[in-house]
Amino acid sequence: MFLKESLICSTFERSKTISTSNFRVNEEIKGKEVRLIGAGGENVGLITVQKALEMAREAELDLVEVAPGANPPVCRIMNYGKFLYERTKKEREARKAQTKIETKEIRLRPKTNEHHRGFKTRDARRWLEEGMKVKVTVRFRGREITYPEIALEDLKEIAEELSDVATVEQKPDLEGRNMFMLLSPTKGVGKKAKPANPKPVKSKIKVIQTDEVTEDMEESED
Repeated sequence: MFLKESLICSTFERSKTISTSNFRVNEEIKGKEVRLIGAGGENVGLITVQKALEMAREAELDLVEVAPGANPPVCRIMNYGKFLYERTKKEREARKAQTKIETKEIRLRPKTNEHHRGFKTRDARRWLEEGMKVKVTVRFRGREITYPEIALEDLKEIAEELSDVATVEQKPDLEGRNMFMLLSPTKGVGKKAKPANPKPVKSKIKVIQTDEVTEDMEESED
């Protein structure tokens, strides 16, 4: 319990000790300006690194560089310790589930046209009905990364369209230049029961022998 709580705990002083090579955190972030995404996912815009650090401090959270390749880099205010813990937990659960359930993926761009998205959604529906999980990924290019709310809206619409056959196992999450969510088939979908072997039906119709019919006809003639 102590280990879990100490990992989740987010403070500016401890941030460097839990930083990994994948992400720069707080004072590790270089440069003068960044595009900032707030703790609630809102687009704050272009601000100085110093101002972003101050905002993170005021919220008692961390400033994490989520898209270092962008120009300027994109940072997000979050609880980095909790983020690492949940990410590790999700990866562990995903590896465990991967051996049992196949996962397919559809890839989109922000505001993909409805016709193309319709094809992708139909593929996702078919896989879900076959009992597979579906990862829906929206890939950003260039400055598209500065408008994550567009991709978030796309993912919400897809989840709504597939709500009759799927549930959202992992909510939309921004990682690098990708935003993704994971859909799982709704309980009962993809598990069509095999029909039981039908039992032979006993006929209730009395079979009359031909000789009995002949005798009845002769008696009626007499």
